Amino acid sequence: MALPWMESRRVWGDTKLDAKQSSEAPTRMAILFSGCGYHRHEWWAKSEGADMELGKVLTPLNEFRDKMVFIRGLYNAEALKGNIHSSQTGNLLSGAPLASGGRIQSGTSVDQLVAQHIGHRTKLPSLVLGCEKANPSVHKDYSMLYSSHISWSSPTTPTPLEVYPALAFDEMFKNKAQAGDQSVLDAVLSDARDLRRNISRLDQQKLDEYLNSVREVEQRIESAGKRGELQGWRPT
Repeated sequence: MALPWMESRRVWGDTKLDAKQSSEAPTRMAILFSGCGYHRHEWWAKSEGADMELGKVLTPLNEFRDKMVFIRGLYNAEALKGNIHSSQTGNLLSGAPLASGGRIQSGTSVDQLVAQHIGHRTKLPSLVLGCEKANPSVHKDYSMLYSSHISWSSPTTPTPLEVYPALAFDEMFKNKAQAGDQSVLDAVLSDARDLRRNISRLDQQKLDEYLNSVREVEQRIESAGKRGELQGWRPT
């Protein structure tokens, strides 16, 4: 189980330069997809930096204005050729033409190109999450796999997605030897106590917050499991 960076713990590397590099968090990239889109009249940004004005939908991001860049004018010509949802999704992150006739041919998506370059710095090179399982059927001459996947490891290989929260959590925090119902914190509790005695008060607070957040996620997943909500999205 990885820990957050702590000021009172030495990092790997003998030189000051190496230590500085080791203490920096790895570069991460996240891409979110909303199939139903957003209210376009409230999804906007004006100006930049601390002077940036945000539309109503984006106001929760106000405190991050000086760290954000909004890009306008992106256009994916290939997404308009099939005129159905699947043909407008499968090339969202590549802009590649999609094969019809039930065949699978898209393009390697930008998230996977990034993962090929920086994915070795984290436990998982890439984590693709979804709310429902992939659909292998064909609709209006296009494979529905295009609708199920915006991430593609190669032009013919959609990146496997995880729809079960518990399995995604295990993938990130647990090792293969741990039982599925065993708390990841139980396995490291003794080490965490030893560590806590040897770090600064600020780091103790950071450690407690981190462990509490992991426990909270575990409890939410356990609660969802009891309600039968771990099998992915279900129609109502």
